[in-house]
Amino acid sequence: MKHYKTQKICAREIGIELDENGVITEIEFCGGCDGNTQGLQNLIVGMHKDTVIKKLEGIDCGSKGTSCPDQLAKILKSL
Repeated sequence: MKHYKTQKICAREIGIELDENGVITEIEFCGGCDGNTQGLQNLIVGMHKDTVIKKLEGIDCGSKGTSCPDQLAKILKSL
């Protein structure tokens, strides 16, 4: 699993592992709201990264301009 630094959110980093087809096999949030990040983890494992990007990109937390889901989408776009 490779870990990626985040910006402007409570989770300090997000660990992601994809299979050779771009399907998320494992994900881990370091920090953040435990219930929300666990829920997100359980929902997206087994999904293709492009599907996750479409669903999560642009979600805002308060007025931060980003969120844990948005940061995850940004990371997945870079992979």
